[in-house]
Amino acid sequence: MKLLFVGTHYGGGGTESHLVTLSKAMLVAGHEVAAVVRPDTPIHNALLGSGVKLYSGVFRNAFDPRGIFAVWRAISDFAPDWMVGSFSKEYWPLAIIARLRGVKLALFKHMDYPLRFLTHHFIPRLAHRFIVISEHMRRNFIARGVDGNRIQMLYNPLDMDYFKPDPQLRQTSRAQLGFSEDDIVVGFIGAMHPDKGQLPLCEALNQAMAVNPKIKAIWVGDGLVVNELKNNIRNGGFKTHHIWHTWAKDVRPYYAALDMLAVPTIGNEAFGRVSIEAQAFGVPVICSNNGGLPETLKPGITGLLLPPGDINAWREAILNLADDKNSRVQLQNEGRCWIDNRFSTTAIVKQFTKLLEEA
Repeated sequence: MKLLFVGTHYGGGGTESHLVTLSKAMLVAGHEVAAVVRPDTPIHNALLGSGVKLYSGVFRNAFDPRGIFAVWRAISDFAPDWMVGSFSKEYWPLAIIARLRGVKLALFKHMDYPLRFLTHHFIPRLAHRFIVISEHMRRNFIARGVDGNRIQMLYNPLDMDYFKPDPQLRQTSRAQLGFSEDDIVVGFIGAMHPDKGQLPLCEALNQAMAVNPKIKAIWVGDGLVVNELKNNIRNGGFKTHHIWHTWAKDVRPYYAALDMLAVPTIGNEAFGRVSIEAQAFGVPVICSNNGGLPETLKPGITGLLLPPGDINAWREAILNLADDKNSRVQLQNEGRCWIDNRFSTTAIVKQFTKLLEEA
């Protein structure tokens, strides 16, 4: 198949990572792949030199003629069988162009929030494949009135060669971050927003640190809740047990340093990419039993599911894992194998190819 991915967003988050990983994986699987991307963005830079044919384009909004002309020209030059889009502001122009040019269209929905009325009603019907990234999202869209037959589900793909255990990196990272061999390091990696649950996690950690002084914490990310989180750390009695780093392009050194990753979301979580990245790295995860997060782990086998915002439950889970090295080792050994079978690029490419071929 010939696939034209379109993603002119300037960010570098999970949706952008999904586009980059899936397009590269489809190329490796033997398909011809091109992409319309905004120059000098994380997507563009990540695809440079990959073998994916790049076209420049920008959609400031759904009516931006620059983006429309760029996609039109790319279709004329590349002649794709499918266009693949991931950003909601590009849904309508891609749907119209696909109809006019006779190209099949697959659209991914990464965020679990209601679409505007016309988009909600027509886009799943205009796209040949409308794909969400978790069963949780699929259930929610059906509850909002979208025909379940028009919604497919495909998990985020993960490059298992990029996210893998690295003992040397672990040793180096822990030394650079100031952690000793005996420290039990709990990490949070992600956007610093109130619905991500950092504040109750911080309280649970401080309470756990009062019982076990070997417990340390690292916070990686940025966002609205940073100042409040830092204030809670300063006033929590264990300031020196916490360190904070702003968001990094390469988070692998942080994963390598961890003994467990916490994903304490108290709002709606569509999926939880950091959970599968950590498990691929051989890091046990503690996740809220919330949204799509339960789909990212095998409870009791690769990680733990806990009540969202329940400080006592999180404190006890952290203490129990900190005190039981054998349990941590068992969780990390099971995690990578399970992730490989369920979320690896090899597994997801097979499923994606089948979804397209059956359209």
